Amino acid sequence: MKQPSGYGFLIDKTLKKLQSIYLYAFKDNGVDLTIEQWAILHRIYELGDEASQTEITKTNYRNRATTSRVISGLVKKELLIKGRFKGDSKRFKLTITAKGHKIIAIVEPIMYHLRAVGVMDINQKEYDNFISVLDKIWNNCESYQQSTY
Repeated sequence: MKQPSGYGFLIDKTLKKLQSIYLYAFKDNGVDLTIEQWAILHRIYELGDEASQTEITKTNYRNRATTSRVISGLVKKELLIKGRFKGDSKRFKLTITAKGHKIIAIVEPIMYHLRAVGVMDINQKEYDNFISVLDKIWNNCESYQQSTY
């Protein structure tokens, strides 16, 4: 393989464009959320009653401080309630409020639409290859990090 050049820039550029269209769509629909807030709120929604702050930190690849900051913002916006699990005072239980569920009902269809926009004119084989390459880059970097640091 020839020397790779600039794929990190292309990944970053693409991510920024994706985030930009999400934020415009949020604004157009009266939703006051950041991308991080949406990602965490949606992950809590997916996990349901078992959503804990520890699980969110692990599954969203964010550190504890960032996760805590984002969750605090969602609590402040009254989209989440942060409590404790019964019989387990060490873990924080995250529960989506009625207001949070309304936001999810607005944003989830937007999310699916924007995902479809992003892959227009990309066939299944191209998409599968793209995902495979991203996974390989991540795994290579993870292996390097584990062996180096």
